[in-house]
Amino acid sequence: MFLKILKTLLLPFAVLYGIIMWLRNKLYDVGFFKSVQFSIPVVSVGNLSTGGTGKTPHIEYLIKLLQQEYKVATMSRGYKRKTKGFVLADAATDATTIGDEPMQFHTKFPEAIVSVCEDRMMGIPRLLVERPEIEVVLLDDAYQHRTVRPGLNILLTDFAQPFYKDFVLPLGNLRESRKAYQRADIIIVTKCPADVATAAMNSMKDKIQPAPRQQVFFSTVAYGQLTDFLTGTTLSLPANMNIVMLSGIAKPAPMLHHLRQLANDVSMLQYPDHHNFTNSDLTQIKQRFEDWTVTNKLMVTTEKDVARLRIHQQELASWGITIAVLPITIKFINEVGAFEKRVRDYIADVQ
Repeated sequence: MFLKILKTLLLPFAVLYGIIMWLRNKLYDVGFFKSVQFSIPVVSVGNLSTGGTGKTPHIEYLIKLLQQEYKVATMSRGYKRKTKGFVLADAATDATTIGDEPMQFHTKFPEAIVSVCEDRMMGIPRLLVERPEIEVVLLDDAYQHRTVRPGLNILLTDFAQPFYKDFVLPLGNLRESRKAYQRADIIIVTKCPADVATAAMNSMKDKIQPAPRQQVFFSTVAYGQLTDFLTGTTLSLPANMNIVMLSGIAKPAPMLHHLRQLANDVSMLQYPDHHNFTNSDLTQIKQRFEDWTVTNKLMVTTEKDVARLRIHQQELASWGITIAVLPITIKFINEVGAFEKRVRDYIADVQ
């Protein structure tokens, strides 16, 4: 009953927000607002919802796919960083200067050129001036940033909450109307069950109603080998291990489910997405770990959280607690060859 009343109260605001976003998009579509397309290949990865669709591992998939053939650069907004404007990652960079996800790219892919800028239309020319050897630019979370018209527009949507079942803010989680999916060249349904049936994928594809030019793919979350936060060495998980899961990501449930399959028991410490850990947080985290009266325990966190925790590395090293990092990757369930071919063909055609 309460939910029904709440939805009724939010409906007028959702309608108003939807109208504003529709008008904004219409003004871009008719050319009233300027949209720039660059001569260099630009691939955008984004979503319609407010987050948690898996943009970071999909960007990483593209970096791995392309970096052997091309000089790849990424450009993100740099959410929750303490700097403004255009910043190019270098040896002195940390999460406070470029944000946690770009810092993750910078750490994992030293050959890639990582940058941040709120205004991509201004940021991309600056990036190309400073690093003219760049051959491909990957835009992170830029689906609504319409001042730039990417050559290849990839839209992600969560299997558990696809855009066609959602509503615009504040009634739902969509940043703009469901119909905005029509701008995409590729649609990826993310976080699918690894054993999802072909019939279920076909049903979702029918509900998405892709245009003839659009391709729909399905991906699932995969997890890598645990590594030690301080040393980077690979860790094996002994039998009867108990885990304190430290999470500051949007949707930790899949990782929690995965760890529960591996461990005797899991206790989760959850913080908001992109949370910048404070000294007070560290005290709470350490206390929570020490107060859990079980033997054989360790702490596990994500690569994205590590990008923010690295600032406190000296403090964390003094704890004498094993902190493990669990990499999150993605695997395509259907037609991975077709996805990679679409991306490569686009880049080859532009060049």
